Amino acid sequence: MVKPSSILFFLLTIAWHLSTAQNYAIVIKGGHVIDPKNNIDEVMDIAVNDGKIVKVAKTIDESKATQVVNAKGLYVTPGLIDAHVHVFYGTDPERAYSNGPNAVIPDAFTFRNGVTTVVDAGSSGWRNFSVFKKQVIDLSQTRVLAFINIVGEGMRGGVYEQDTKDMDGKLTGMTARRYHDYIVGIKVAHYVGSEWTPVDEAVKAGTMANTPVMIDFGGSNPPLSIEELFMKHLRPGDIFTHCFGQLRDREPIVDVTSQKVKPFVLEARKKGIVFDVGYGSISFAFSQAIPAIKSGFNPNSISTDIHSNSMNAAMKDMLNVMSKLMSIGMNLQTVIQAATWNPAQEIKHEELGHLSEGAIADIAILGIRTGKFGYFDYTGFKVEGTQKLECEMTIRGGKIVYDLDGIATPVTTIKWGVAEH
Repeated sequence: MVKPSSILFFLLTIAWHLSTAQNYAIVIKGGHVIDPKNNIDEVMDIAVNDGKIVKVAKTIDESKATQVVNAKGLYVTPGLIDAHVHVFYGTDPERAYSNGPNAVIPDAFTFRNGVTTVVDAGSSGWRNFSVFKKQVIDLSQTRVLAFINIVGEGMRGGVYEQDTKDMDGKLTGMTARRYHDYIVGIKVAHYVGSEWTPVDEAVKAGTMANTPVMIDFGGSNPPLSIEELFMKHLRPGDIFTHCFGQLRDREPIVDVTSQKVKPFVLEARKKGIVFDVGYGSISFAFSQAIPAIKSGFNPNSISTDIHSNSMNAAMKDMLNVMSKLMSIGMNLQTVIQAATWNPAQEIKHEELGHLSEGAIADIAILGIRTGKFGYFDYTGFKVEGTQKLECEMTIRGGKIVYDLDGIATPVTTIKWGVAEH
């Protein structure tokens, strides 16, 4: 005869095992995982719970999941990081990208592109960063970080961005230190003078706050020397954005006669200068990108410089820029790395950009459509491509925030930013 105490012990043991068994909010099944940080490039399953990645393995039991995502035939990557955007939107027509109409609302374009983190590139300065934080950062589902402009008024446009008296390295650095959870660096942009004041004040601020400086070299006549910029003013880890630009008032990195990357540019990369795409409206030319990539000079990071003009011109969006770079020689794995782990390191947020167990569950699920696609730049030069990246699903902080074709079971409906099953 079995003692009642033995039956009780047996039932308690079963209950304990059931209570401690791992359950998952989401299991992503059968996708080809590309995780550059961890050197993963194969079909794997991923389990998510409590906003974190809890398991990456060949096979994960989907019966323990609240939702199952069928990713067969798709690529599963870290959430994309767009490290050069303009999202300090507002209604003042006199303020351009700094609380003005040229900026865009982040949640309106990010998730449908697999982007989970954006970095505003200097739209705000030390005078108005607190407004930007309250108005955009605090209200966005997208993770919004920022390079703060060396100009106190930010990217207000016109004469405001030429005022060297409003370029204060000390006050900018102090602001970056105060808001260190959100400000990842200092930005220089749009200055058309021949002085080095904006760059030097930005480096002063970056040194004070232990953050990188991002340089949009503006324009001058004659153009300022980028060799002097790289070798005499910038530090290892500082970022040269618009790296494939070819404009009359900026020196390009590829010699237009020889079609070769200039030797000092290669030395600058060895020094630790970072080269970022920062596509924009007129800051990317195939005449620079094709010979650079053909020679093996890939950009460190891919970013869009998205704003209300560039998104409707040649640039379009993050996935279009990535597809465009694939059409001229970058492979998928390199493109993913330049849109995830590389920018995470550049902005010193290494908790992002990878799919390690324990990491924040920011995940993009991408498909590749095959066909004939026309990729063109602002000059009208066109490249025929055969592949195009498309976003099937985006997961931000463990929640499905975008699902193109209903690949989650049960399907997630999203209302006003709140995911509901």
